[in-house]
Amino acid sequence: MRFIVSTSALLKHLQAISGALSSNTVLPILENFLFEIHDGSLRISATDLQTSMSTNLQVEARDSGKIAIPSRILIDTLKTLPEQPVTFTINNETHAIEISAGEGKYKLAGEDGDDFPKIPVIENASSISLPADVLTNAITKTLFAVSNDELRPNMTGVYCQMAGGEIIFVATDAHKLVRYTRKDVSSEAASSFIIPKKALTLLKNTLPDDDSTVSIDYNASNAFFRFGQLHLICRLIDEKYPDYEAVIPANNPNKLTLDRSQFLNCLKRVVIYSNKTTHQVRLKISGSELSISSEDPDFANEAYERLTCQYEGEDMEIGFNARFLIDMLATLDSDEVVVEMSTPNRAGLIIPTNQDEQEDILMLVMPVMLNNY
Repeated sequence: MRFIVSTSALLKHLQAISGALSSNTVLPILENFLFEIHDGSLRISATDLQTSMSTNLQVEARDSGKIAIPSRILIDTLKTLPEQPVTFTINNETHAIEISAGEGKYKLAGEDGDDFPKIPVIENASSISLPADVLTNAITKTLFAVSNDELRPNMTGVYCQMAGGEIIFVATDAHKLVRYTRKDVSSEAASSFIIPKKALTLLKNTLPDDDSTVSIDYNASNAFFRFGQLHLICRLIDEKYPDYEAVIPANNPNKLTLDRSQFLNCLKRVVIYSNKTTHQVRLKISGSELSISSEDPDFANEAYERLTCQYEGEDMEIGFNARFLIDMLATLDSDEVVVEMSTPNRAGLIIPTNQDEQEDILMLVMPVMLNNY
């Protein structure tokens, strides 16, 4: 088997799907790319058995076939080559690979393409379509709140819920929660599923930054994303998602309106002086003044800042993990945010003030117990 392809085009496609590779020592073939040639089209696939990515590009080839090629040595070689045609010659019997580029020849051992795990095919699927920039925004707004606790697998992904012409993305780790609603997406039927964190991270890194369409097909076990020449298929998390609506407090009479970037920068400074384990900051609201303070008695560190704000409600003191607040504020785009609270021991809500009419963002953060000092 023999084919000719551009070095830069091949490298670009390999790098786009390389995140799906696995360094699985039990199945070494997962460290390979699967190359499949048919009618002058090269399809390249990578998988870790849970998440698979594939891409297509046109090559100069007379015959068909498949071969598994070691990923690391191939990418490292292509990175050092200038833009030029490169010829791959594969011995179908021994799976030996020879790469010819300019005056150079490079030989490596491949593996039988038939031994590569089968990439799942979606059957009996429902479908929806989303603009790429909408999906990227939804992932960016929620991914940081996903749990890394493997003992709670249902929280290690983003929950997608479709019904009534809208789609809701939810992520939580029991300390913070984000609910991102998009109101302009129609689905065939009401349904819900949990997409794992790795698949969403790969999507975020490879989705185009425009409004081109992403097709999503899904059934009870897998979701299949298609955009441009790239395909991503992932196994869904087969767990029941927590009742997130139950933890969102309905009655929050205390409303604090702040300049988002000013609040964010203040927290970034004050958290430097907080306890390195709890990252606790104290918010003390009195009239139209907010004081933000932190301390770390072990090192005699203290910080205090004052911000002007708009506030409706009773004066109060409440403690938060500043890292959680920073993560939330950093993903929002609005100039101002409203922090809604009820009591110092109940969750606070962060809501951007000027939202797009097609979206609705709500972020929830649990308070931390204050030590009086």
